[in-house]
Amino acid sequence: MKRQGGNRCNNIHGGKPIRNRFSLNSQMKNMGSKKRLTLKQMEKTRKKKEQKESVSSRSATEKKAAGIVSPDPRNKKVVDQLKKMRVLTPYTVATRLDLRLSVARDLLENLEKQGVVEFVSGSKNLKIYKPSD
Repeated sequence: MKRQGGNRCNNIHGGKPIRNRFSLNSQMKNMGSKKRLTLKQMEKTRKKKEQKESVSSRSATEKKAAGIVSPDPRNKKVVDQLKKMRVLTPYTVATRLDLRLSVARDLLENLEKQGVVEFVSGSKNLKIYKPSD
């Protein structure tokens, strides 16, 4: 068998010629494990993590969980607040009364049964109501 292209290396370069002895080193430079950080770099990353944790702990105390328990549909304050709104969707009720979306959806269904709100239109995912006169 004859050797084709005198300066070829089929194993590493896929048949491309080797230009010089340093080209192989430049391609293999990125191989191996991740290099360790210097002490200064480690200290910077530790400080950044501490700052993130302190910011996240502050925001967690300020946020309140949305209400799971549905407000009483006969409550005068809740009904008055809903009658002031022109359009009632589960999302608008949930944001206004600080409820979960599923709880707001159930509340609107109960209010429709009582005749407080009227169903306007909707699909499987979105239902639109308006306050009854």
